[in-house]
This record gives sequence, C-alpha cells and structure tokens, in this order.
Amino acid sequence: MTLPVTFIEVVAVDRITPRTARVVFKAEALDDTVGGTPDQQLKLCFPRPGQREPELPAGQDDPMGWYQAYLAIPEADRPVMRSFTLRRRHPGTRRIEVDFVLHGDSGMAAAWALRAAPGDRLGMVGPSALYAPPVPFAQVAAAADWVLLAGDETALPAVATLLEALPEGVRAYAWIEVADRAERQRLATRAELEVRWLHRDGAAPGALLTAAFRGGALPGGRPFVWLAGEAGAVRALRRCLVEEHGVPKSDIDFTGYWRHRLTQDDAPTAEDLADARERLG
Repeated sequence: MTLPVTFIEVVAVDRITPRTARVVFKAEALDDTVGGTPDQQLKLCFPRPGQREPELPAGQDDPMGWYQAYLAIPEADRPVMRSFTLRRRHPGTRRIEVDFVLHGDSGMAAAWALRAAPGDRLGMVGPSALYAPPVPFAQVAAAADWVLLAGDETALPAVATLLEALPEGVRAYAWIEVADRAERQRLATRAELEVRWLHRDGAAPGALLTAAFRGGALPGGRPFVWLAGEAGAVRALRRCLVEEHGVPKSDIDFTGYWRHRLTQDDAPTAEDLADARERLG
C-alpha cells in the first residue's frame, strides 16, 4: 500500500471563529477513500522561506523509507511537517477542508494560516489506510453503552467527524475546552448528544477538563472514551478515568496532539515515549 503524497493549493480561507481558520484546499491527487471515515490524520508540509512549494519525496510503499528520504533533504530545504485532522472532503471533488487553531506567530502552522491566501501551496502526506484503526469507530461506539469524546480546540475537527459518524440511538457526550465562549462550534450528529463547553478564560490549558473529570459523575454501564488535546492534560484525564472512575484502559482511545511549551520538532519526553508504547501495545 503506497503512502500517498501530493501537493495541495489554497482555494478559500474562512475564519469560522475568532481563533479558528478553515482552509479549503484542492489536491493534485486524492484517493477515493479520503474523507470516507472519521478522524483521518494527515501531515501538512510547509515550504521554507523563498520556496513557492515544499520539496517532497514521491510517495512509496514503505512509510519508513519515505520518511528517511524526507530526512535526507538538506535541513535548509526540508519542509516543516505538522499533523492535522481532515475536517471534510467535498463529495465528488479533490477539495478538502482543514481547520487551523490560530495562536499567533509562535508556531509555523498558525503563522502560515494567519496569512494564507488562495494560490498558496503545501505538501500533504496521507491520509492513509495504513493508519486506520482495526475496528471502525462507529462499530466500537455502537458496542458501548455510551460514548464520551473529550479534548481541547485542537481536537474539535476530529470530534466533529466522529460525531457525524455516530448512528441514531447512540448516547454520546462531548466535553470540549476552548479559550472562551466565542470559540464554540456547531456539532452535528444523529446520536443523542449532550455537549459540555468549558471556557478557559485565561486558565491553563487542560485545567478545566481535568477538573471536570475529577469532579464529574459518569453514567453507568460500559463506555467508549476518546481523548485528544494537550499531551499532559490527556495523560491526566486518562489516569483519572482509570483510577477514579474505574474505566478499563481498553475502553479509552487517547492521543496527545500537542505539548505545552514544546513543538513537534522537540524530542519526546519520557512520558511521551511511555504513551506511545502503550498505544502500540
């Protein structure tokens, strides 16, 4: 199975909240399966200063081989790569939507999105069936008594696609921490959904979510819990679910999307490595 690699070009930019930009791209090539399942992960590759588009190796069957070819590009020319969730594919087209959380010029992706305009070009690696879960999300959710999706604003694109995939009759909860009331987004689903918005209003990232888990009561029965957001907060939430609420580890899917005061270019911490080993195990 070939790891898909293509170039994408900005078609439109829409500020859907004060701190979130939704960018519509047109891809040069796009597999038919892209956009067919929720929570599809991809990597965007940003050009270096002076480049119109990033320099990228062609897709190949061996993902590690592709990554080695990527690392072989001289550092001054090697594109900066960041992970995102596919928000939506426009049916019957090669157009996709990706949401960017805008937090100033402190990060490569956010700084790019602040200035993004039609015609700007990026590289895209994935989404790929190589990284699809062995059991579809809707099937896992239907087997549980209830579903809880929790995270911060970086998790909202994935949460939205997961909720859209839920069938009727599923009891679902979404606990989302955002900067303030203006960052709320509409969440569509056929499930029986209860949404709890937590407004930081200057509090530390993850603090309100962690407090809600520690002080909140959960429904009875067997859950399926999906967690994503700042890595330290996700770690604390998972520990609380297991130790205080008695949720089996096997019923929790968790991912640290970002790290407070660290970027994806910084070396993984011991906690990051432990999380990776547990997810792979």
